[in-house]
Amino acid sequence: MLALERSLLRGFLSAAESLEWKQGEVAAAESGSLLQLIFDGKYEAIFSNSSIQNVFSASSVAEENIDSYLEKQILAYLDCSAEADNVERQRLMFLLGVGSLQLFVQSNWTGPPVHLKLQEFLPPALLQKFSEPKMLHAAILKVLVLDGESVYTLTSHPILLLIARIILVNSRHKLTSLQTLSWWTLRCVNIHQQLLEERSPELFTLAQTCIKEVTEAETLFTGGESWHLAVQFHLECAYTFLYYYEYKKAKQCFSTAKDITKLQINLTGALGKRTRFQEKYVAQLILDVQRTDEFLLPHSELSPAPTPLENLTMNYDLNDDTVLNEIKLADADQYQIPDLCAEELAVILGICIDFQKNNPIHKLTEEELLAFTSCLLSQPKFWAIQTSALLLRTKLEKGSTRRMERAMKQTQALADQFEDANTSVSERMKIFYCCQVPPHWAIQRQLASLLFELGCTSSALQIFEELEMWEDAVICYERAGQHGKAEEILRRELEKKETPGLYCLLGDVLKDHQYYDKAWELSRHRSARAQRSKGLLHLRNREFRECVECFERSVQINPMQLGVWFSLGCAYIALEGYEGAAKAFQRCVTLEPDNAEAWNNLSTAYIRLKQKIKAFRTLQEALKCNYEHWQIWENYLLTSTDVGEFSEAIKAYHRLMDLREKYKDTQVLAILVRAVVDGMADRTGEVATGLKGKLQELLGRVTSRVTNDGEIWRLYARLYGNGQNDSGEDIEKSLQCLTKAHKCEIQSSDWEKDVSSFKEVVKGAIEIAHVAIKCSKNKSNRQEALQILSSARLNLRGLSSKAKQLFVDVTSNEVHSEIADEVTAMDNMIAELQELSNQLRDQC
Repeated sequence: MLALERSLLRGFLSAAESLEWKQGEVAAAESGSLLQLIFDGKYEAIFSNSSIQNVFSASSVAEENIDSYLEKQILAYLDCSAEADNVERQRLMFLLGVGSLQLFVQSNWTGPPVHLKLQEFLPPALLQKFSEPKMLHAAILKVLVLDGESVYTLTSHPILLLIARIILVNSRHKLTSLQTLSWWTLRCVNIHQQLLEERSPELFTLAQTCIKEVTEAETLFTGGESWHLAVQFHLECAYTFLYYYEYKKAKQCFSTAKDITKLQINLTGALGKRTRFQEKYVAQLILDVQRTDEFLLPHSELSPAPTPLENLTMNYDLNDDTVLNEIKLADADQYQIPDLCAEELAVILGICIDFQKNNPIHKLTEEELLAFTSCLLSQPKFWAIQTSALLLRTKLEKGSTRRMERAMKQTQALADQFEDANTSVSERMKIFYCCQVPPHWAIQRQLASLLFELGCTSSALQIFEELEMWEDAVICYERAGQHGKAEEILRRELEKKETPGLYCLLGDVLKDHQYYDKAWELSRHRSARAQRSKGLLHLRNREFRECVECFERSVQINPMQLGVWFSLGCAYIALEGYEGAAKAFQRCVTLEPDNAEAWNNLSTAYIRLKQKIKAFRTLQEALKCNYEHWQIWENYLLTSTDVGEFSEAIKAYHRLMDLREKYKDTQVLAILVRAVVDGMADRTGEVATGLKGKLQELLGRVTSRVTNDGEIWRLYARLYGNGQNDSGEDIEKSLQCLTKAHKCEIQSSDWEKDVSSFKEVVKGAIEIAHVAIKCSKNKSNRQEALQILSSARLNLRGLSSKAKQLFVDVTSNEVHSEIADEVTAMDNMIAELQELSNQLRDQC
């Protein structure tokens, strides 16, 4: 049976497996006919099977809820059997669960549309409890709500997912004979999650359990023929982890899948032409895909056969008068991509999606992603991969004026393919679970968004209203300035049926708390969205205490709301509740480790809590995520200085100067200079004197950019010993720095009018004179020594004259007593300098 279960996971039987199966015992059993229907893609026919109809049939229905009725019937069917019959019954229910899931995927993802009628397999006694089909539909959707997150209202045939969930999730403990059950449960979880408004912690916990169980099932991946399944499993796990913000685990899974296929996938440059009129070949970015040592994967018959080209979505040409449809390479043979199988193409798509998720939105990232899509579209073989690659390309091209028309036509074609009955569902299901194809309404939504961006507001609105995506419709009306129309449409829908979601939207439009309160009551205090929206309105109104209460209630219902945790942290900081802020931002970075702003804000909370070492470490994480954010670098600089990581502080200062040309922070420089000059110990206990060279280099760079700050020049002089060293070079450098500091000070306004400022300038000039004397004694060239002394003497003479002009008592004609000492000191120093100059002249 394991071989058949493996085939079921792949979605088809190879020729050898088909022959072997027909001779086996399963083919003759009732479960064999169901298995054949699934392999043929005839999922609807499963519900016409007499055994399946017997499971659901009942003369009377005591249960009020449809889910409890279905679960009771399925468990009763599994329980009432002899030992020999038990395995067959387990197989039947398992295949019903798988068939229901596949039919649900056909109904909402791949198409063509499903025409299953509930009365064909559900008893009339159950259907009579619901006066109209809409009520039954709403009741099923309500059951599928998890963690307070609503399900998309126009989900087609949700009963199929409910049946799949009851069998593959709720009744797992009864299906002990099935070895691949956990994998199908994982698939069911992934499909269910895509219907929900936000990520569900309950589903993620179940997904992790399933991944662990499949990984530990050794028999599933043994043998050389199992590599196909191993690749598919790692890709499915990767997409699961990626959706739930587990980026590192996702990357590991994508990497493992790539290693199994032994592909070498690299972005590289190649000479080529991009436009029709280009004469010279220039470097173009392409994706180079090669097999390691021309390694050919075994058992190619176990990989899905390519779908005929006419059954795939049409890839529209660019048809531009300038830009070529694809890059024309100078040496196309050198970069020829080998003929790739389904799993290999899925691996390339996976690495592309992982690359997109882990890189910023930037023109360069777009070019790199387009290289991936060009590679994937060069080998059109499978519906799921073709659809995913075309969808990604349209998202990338919609911002380009020359490619916008193709993006529009292509998105329309992708939206229309759902209705196309020419391609069989079994062809569309090939490698489906490895590609994360969006549901068909998401593609239509992308089409409507594109129309709206192009200014076709009425066409976009028509699609949004048909899809009952009221939030997008409201945004359209709001941007078009039709606020009244947005309110009108919501009130009209509320008259038909009151839902928490509609009340939340009405609250968003009218910015009124009462509607969020109505949504909260209507949901029986289970709507995370209601508290989320109410909290955001409080946040906009700067009502932080109320905002915190709402957000806390929201994350209590669903803890996987990244945006809510972030906003909650910001509100706590505004209230100076730093412990709450630290907890909120900690949850942010746990959910999304690459969120630089959350790391930065977490460090702020730690600083306020006096946990500076934690702040330092969190800022290091923030910088890993965003190396270009100057505010994070500034926080890192200040924190590094504060905790005694002087080497890191110097590095941070350099980076800030890369990002902001004239950046300066005199206080930090003063601390660093003091640490080096006084030989202070850093955080690890090492003496900071060893950083003297690095700090001199930094101050050299700072003074080359900021030339008019006297304080920085003084710090630079202090680093060279302020002329007190024995080294002639250091004394000369100190003299230069002090002279420049003095020039900066006398260029500032009003220093002459204020006595205290004047005294500071005089003090600096006298210091320069002392260093000049010391420097002149180290000069072998007497002319240079004379010049140094003369410069210092002239500077002092000018200041002395100015003091005698500005600070003289008119009646007594004497200098003011408060500056008399400075004037006397200057005159004495002038005399000393004159004496030294005379001595040098005599020696000449």
